[in-house]
Amino acid sequence: MQSLHSLICSSLNAFSKVSITHSWAIKSGSITDIYIANNILNGYSKFQDFRYAHKLFDEMFHRDTVSWNTVIAGNVNCGKFEFAWEVLRNMRRFGYELDGYTFGSILKGVAFVNRWDIGQQLHSLLCKIGCIGNVYCGSALLDMYAKCERVEDAFLVFEEMPERNAVSWNALISGYVEAGNRGTAFGVFKCMEEEESVKLDDGTVSPLLTLLNGVEFYQLTMQIHGKIIKHGVESNNKVCNALISSYSDCGSLGDAKKVFDGSFENRDVVTWNSMIGACLVHNKEDYAFKLFMEMQWFGFEPDIYSYTSIISACFEEAHKNYGKSLHGLIIKRGLEQSAPVNNALIAMYLKSNNRSMVEALNIFGSMKLKDRVSWNSILTGLSQLGLSEDALKLFAHMRNLAIEIDHYTFSAVLRSCSDLATLQLGQQVHVLSLKSGLESNEFVTSSLIFMYAKCGIIEDAKRSFENNPRDSSITWNSIIFAYAQHGQGYIALNLFEEMKNKEVKADHITFVAVLTACSHIGLVEQGCKLLKTMETEYGIPPRAEHYACAVDMYGRAGHLDKAKTLVESMPFEPDAMLWKTFLGACRACGNIELASQIASHLLEVEPEEHCTYILLSDMFGYLRRWDERANVKRLMRERGVKKVPGWSWIEIKNEVHSFKAEDRLHPNSDQIYFVLEVLMFEFRTTLDVVDDDFDVLIDNVEDLALFSDPIPVALFSESGM
Repeated sequence: MQSLHSLICSSLNAFSKVSITHSWAIKSGSITDIYIANNILNGYSKFQDFRYAHKLFDEMFHRDTVSWNTVIAGNVNCGKFEFAWEVLRNMRRFGYELDGYTFGSILKGVAFVNRWDIGQQLHSLLCKIGCIGNVYCGSALLDMYAKCERVEDAFLVFEEMPERNAVSWNALISGYVEAGNRGTAFGVFKCMEEEESVKLDDGTVSPLLTLLNGVEFYQLTMQIHGKIIKHGVESNNKVCNALISSYSDCGSLGDAKKVFDGSFENRDVVTWNSMIGACLVHNKEDYAFKLFMEMQWFGFEPDIYSYTSIISACFEEAHKNYGKSLHGLIIKRGLEQSAPVNNALIAMYLKSNNRSMVEALNIFGSMKLKDRVSWNSILTGLSQLGLSEDALKLFAHMRNLAIEIDHYTFSAVLRSCSDLATLQLGQQVHVLSLKSGLESNEFVTSSLIFMYAKCGIIEDAKRSFENNPRDSSITWNSIIFAYAQHGQGYIALNLFEEMKNKEVKADHITFVAVLTACSHIGLVEQGCKLLKTMETEYGIPPRAEHYACAVDMYGRAGHLDKAKTLVESMPFEPDAMLWKTFLGACRACGNIELASQIASHLLEVEPEEHCTYILLSDMFGYLRRWDERANVKRLMRERGVKKVPGWSWIEIKNEVHSFKAEDRLHPNSDQIYFVLEVLMFEFRTTLDVVDDDFDVLIDNVEDLALFSDPIPVALFSESGM
């Protein structure tokens, strides 16, 4: 494997040879030989040194079609289409004949800049000069239309071609692949196989393999693999890489690994990246880290994609140290100013369990060039961590700097509006999404539904759902959740039936929403049936959040014994979220003994989590077991655990007023506390309760939300809203 240094040296040596040849040609007078001049011109073009290339071209005594084609191709290859187009016009103006190579180069440039209107002019010119029947010109024209997303025009060109080669067939197949037309792409492939004069190659199968991205296509992937071996292209890098990705997408990491192992002598960086990506998709982070180390041992330098992929494996606590090591390696390799790498690092720090917002902000602040992803990552992080006011301030700053706003931005901002229950601000963001033309985006629509539902305006949530496309499970999940949370479970279940009738594919979040609806309206039997048939009828294995919904459902219905049986029969160990839900069910059913056992386990797993202490303390207080309640309070003090105060918001005249327990920061706090004392006095008098009972009652009211429906909040984060 050649090192980067040796490649640079060889490139410099090759360029020096071109310069030396040019000097020799001038000195010997052979520069007037058009063949020698064209070769030197081609050398400069390959190294993209157009200062010398254009100077030589201008000074050439004699030019031919090859000279013009060389300059056109060189400019197209380095992305200077406008200059290449101007050279072509001059070529015609000076009366030089255009050939297949001329059209091939310029049509490539047309496709790159997506100027199909210029492509149509060239199409007319080809017809005018009689070159449309040339297989090289026809293939280039077909490829241009396909890459400009005008596959119907590409097919018409294909139909009119008197002669077709592999390039023609491959270009048409690629066009249908880019359009996502799987059936037609494989139909063209089948017709291509029937042509004896055309041989299948890497350009044929690689695009087709990108369409095989589901479990249902596993057998078809194996058939294509067989054809690849039959035609002898299995050692091609491009084919190997596509096969690894396809097998991974079809759910077979084992077959992907076999292809990877069999490509030992032909691997490139993309091969390693493909296998690392496959491991990460299948949650094999440890093997991905091993591959990342091995690729360097074998002399392959990781690229930006390698780093961004492996960084995404460092979100969990178990791999947190790997993430910091990778951060150090990135600095050592001089990639600390790469926007994609920095964006991946920001996401890693934000999504890691320790929620390292400070580190993410430090990276963001050190970036000289921030792109839209950078801003959105920080904005989403602030929103997901509950720093909603900071998120809204950052959004305002983005607007002032004229940063481009996309659907991710709107989703994060609308979530912050939801958390603060600021209806008027949410409506303003809604108007902005309308002006931006992004209201119909599935993520924006979903966030609008959630925002209106959270602000108590279920009618506007319904209107947002009905006025936008309903072909994605994301929007259906949000509206089902909205009605479930508003206690209208039957409407939520009807929506689920409508979703099935419209053949919108349900996902795991859909079932969390439906189970939540069943829980809220007491449909225990229907909820149990859904949980049992998720995998058999819908192909979705139940996750921890589905079992948590079922436990909550049993707890609300008073069936604590069934909740316990369900937890014990789970195919995997319950996580902290599920134990908390079970603890909430124990509270609802008044089973203090079982609650104590669960709380003891939770206090070992999450000793710093205040919710468990608070709920257990409240239960002991409710049952007048004052000694046990005092023990829990003492344990909190010994462990330094403090109850995180709940916040409340109220919006008055476009201004949000926030409050927390014992808060005296508000300018009108004296008047507020005076009114509160009056209300408390009336409350005591009306209920006629003793002081201890009243304190327990107030504690229960304050802590009511701690364990009620944690699932929708978790899923809101999971769905990227």
